[in-house]
Amino acid sequence: MKIRLVIALAIGFAVLALAKQTNPTDPQLIEKLNALDRSFDEAFNRNDAAALAALFTEDAVLVRPQGPLYGRRAIEEWYTGVFQKWHCSDHFGQRDQYSPHAIGTTGSEVWCNGQFGLTIEEQKGPFLIKQTGYWSSIVVREGNDWKARMLSYSATN
Repeated sequence: MKIRLVIALAIGFAVLALAKQTNPTDPQLIEKLNALDRSFDEAFNRNDAAALAALFTEDAVLVRPQGPLYGRRAIEEWYTGVFQKWHCSDHFGQRDQYSPHAIGTTGSEVWCNGQFGLTIEEQKGPFLIKQTGYWSSIVVREGNDWKARMLSYSATN
């Protein structure tokens, strides 16, 4: 009987811990993530590869439909190439209503997901695309800032 009580208590504490870590609603955290989202949108709309790359950790991974890119430098080089060929505007990223979700219990890592949209124009032609899709990310605290350690996206059109 004592073993069952101990197991029941352990399960109860585990459920409470999981519930606590999967719903971080700290207003400061939400504001920091909102600021990161705004910075990403602004850098994208300026077609600024260096500013976009600065929002990633040094060891970040960007998972694209064409395959992953490893490291901030590779991410910056890829965005530089994109912006040489395409002009991007109207970028927005919107976190899902249930995001963010804590990873672990330290409060320094979260995962988020949501949707995005943007307009893409070919630099040397009349080609125009309105693209939408979904994204997911792992975001970590670096000092007072939050940066993307992993960002994955897929387009729906």
